[in-house]
Amino acid sequence: MAKRTTHVVPAPRGGWTVRNSGSEQGSKKFERKSEAVEWARERSKSHGDDLVIHKKDGTIQEVDSYGRDNVPRDER
Repeated sequence: MAKRTTHVVPAPRGGWTVRNSGSEQGSKKFERKSEAVEWARERSKSHGDDLVIHKKDGTIQEVDSYGRDNVPRDER
């Protein structure tokens, strides 16, 4: 089963949005990035998702992986 990815991205009208890969609509909107990251991190941990945090310009700032990895241990 493929892992899901949760993204923290800048919202079009200000603030920050947390959304899943492949989804145009956000799961939840926040005024501050720190609040969005905190909520997304807890959600990713509980679901075993990957977490991608974006900068204001949309580029990737940080990537975290939670849960089970698909890469065998001897290939790391």
